[in-house]
Amino acid sequence: MSEYAISQIYPTDRQSLAQIDHLLNQEGIRRDANLDYICAMYDENYKIIATGSCFTNTLRCFAVSKDHQGEGLLNEIITHLIDIQYQRGNIRLFLYTKISTSKFFKDLGFYEIAQVDETLVFMENRRNGFADYLSNLSCSKKEGLSAALVMNANPFTLGHQYLVEKAASECDTLHIFIVSEDASLVPFPVRKKLVLEGTCHLPNVICHDSGPYIISNATFPSYFLKDEEAVIKGHAKLDLMVFTRIADALSVTRRYVGEEPNSQVTGIYNQIMAEQLPLAGIECVVIPRKQALDKPISASAVRRLLQKRDFETLEKLVPVTTLNYFKSPEASSVIERICKAEDVVHY
Repeated sequence: MSEYAISQIYPTDRQSLAQIDHLLNQEGIRRDANLDYICAMYDENYKIIATGSCFTNTLRCFAVSKDHQGEGLLNEIITHLIDIQYQRGNIRLFLYTKISTSKFFKDLGFYEIAQVDETLVFMENRRNGFADYLSNLSCSKKEGLSAALVMNANPFTLGHQYLVEKAASECDTLHIFIVSEDASLVPFPVRKKLVLEGTCHLPNVICHDSGPYIISNATFPSYFLKDEEAVIKGHAKLDLMVFTRIADALSVTRRYVGEEPNSQVTGIYNQIMAEQLPLAGIECVVIPRKQALDKPISASAVRRLLQKRDFETLEKLVPVTTLNYFKSPEASSVIERICKAEDVVHY
């Protein structure tokens, strides 16, 4: 244990954040926009010599001054962050790191899930976490042609329903993975409920929680990447590395995606998917978006209508199950949350 103290850094402490940014930049890293805890270690001159951060149940943004490497400071930073996570009740932890430092984290009890372009390693602190997830999924494996669909459904629209119905009509079994990270305006339990209700008429559909393994933008390590497009492409590649193993567990040979004319993020993601999935023996089928009111149906449009409480127009964009939910008293807190949001559009 070194004699240096570790302190929490608050968003208002611009001087310390500037030092942290400088330290991260020296390691070819930039400070992630998605952080909810930042810590730093100071030397006797009150200069930051090591740093690390958290976001939800992930650890990220680690760096140690070149003048102090080899002193065990990173070990102390990681131990501190793990203690913070345990205090929050987060026992299951994930991190992203460079391949050059992955062995260090293996020695601390983290296990590799996937690699991307020999640049990034996605790790967790459970030896059999991903293996157990795949084993549980394999119980849902069926004979015949199996396909998959991943959706956030924020909330579930007629566009989502059309995509599911189209995919389900073209395969023996359709596995739907509902993104379970709760980073959307419509909470996960509600999104899941609306997907289940909106697809219950399709007997060959099986719904799964994505868990932490089908990655969302909020948890992706953008601090390793140079620009916005690189972030999206890196995210897609990592997601697909994980997805191909999920597909193998379920004997999935086809993935359906909805065409994305409006969202830059999803558009680039779909492009990478169309290029990468066939290399893994998985067909990628892009379905044109269902239209209403002379426009492609989108969850963003639905959220705008909910802000206005325009249920008459909403009826044209969502299944009756979604409409009935948002008209019910049960939805009041969700609608209030959407109304308070500054921006409900997904780019």
